[in-house]
Amino acid sequence: MKNIIIGLFFAALWASASVATKFGIRSADPLILANVRFLIAGSLMLGFAYVVQGRKNPLPRGKEWGQLLIFAFLNTTLYLSAFVISMREVAAGIGSLSTATGPLFVIIISTLWLQRRLRWYEVVGVVLGLSGAAMATWPLLQNSYASPRGLSILMAGIVAVSAASVYYSKVKWQLSNLLINGWQVMLGGLMLLPFTIYFADWQRAQLDIQFWASVAWLIIPVSVISLQLWFYLLRLDAVKASLWLFLCPIFGFTYSNLLLNEPLSWHTFAGTALVISGLYVAQRDKFS
Repeated sequence: MKNIIIGLFFAALWASASVATKFGIRSADPLILANVRFLIAGSLMLGFAYVVQGRKNPLPRGKEWGQLLIFAFLNTTLYLSAFVISMREVAAGIGSLSTATGPLFVIIISTLWLQRRLRWYEVVGVVLGLSGAAMATWPLLQNSYASPRGLSILMAGIVAVSAASVYYSKVKWQLSNLLINGWQVMLGGLMLLPFTIYFADWQRAQLDIQFWASVAWLIIPVSVISLQLWFYLLRLDAVKASLWLFLCPIFGFTYSNLLLNEPLSWHTFAGTALVISGLYVAQRDKFS
């Protein structure tokens, strides 16, 4: 029962990122929201690692800097900034659903990049999952809750984070998870900063309570608490842990409907069911 509660809590927190982002970009440009989040989160994680934990955490050395820069560029600079920007034109529920499709893109990218053999059930799973995402998205396009440009930006971000996942699996990391996460968020924020300074709409930015509440939620419950719960679940059983990710779209659509009045329809439920089915089928070797 304890682990079930932890799993539900993780899925509920992780799925809240889209709605929190929606509230934040009401007050400030998406690039400003993203950069403030990255720099504060990176500073907190690195401060804890080097000040609180002290000497047991070494600085990156040699090629580790290059590895961190590549991972940070894909995972933070490209993916998270694209996700935040897309939220101006895409429903929060679709943002949560798109995050769940990440493993499907990982299968495609690893097949092309690592030249691994694509299994028949992976093909079926990818087709099911992407068809479900299209089904859930279609009525939102018709009702102006999503735009082709916003969906394109969102999908580009999903491709970037999937490539980051494949790259991460190829590298033999010597640094701890805390240092990898801290440095990749900080470096990703620094690489994004020149674009934020030049392209962001600073004149309309209102750094009010809504903005800082959004930043705080994205950093503490989403980036810190939910990730710690995820690592706990992974240590117990990596296969069972991944099952909790299937609940994220359900929580995401619920939040978007209750807090943002975004519509739900049979397309939403059928599309989400197809995505979850596709994820399960595509990863059947993991669950057998």
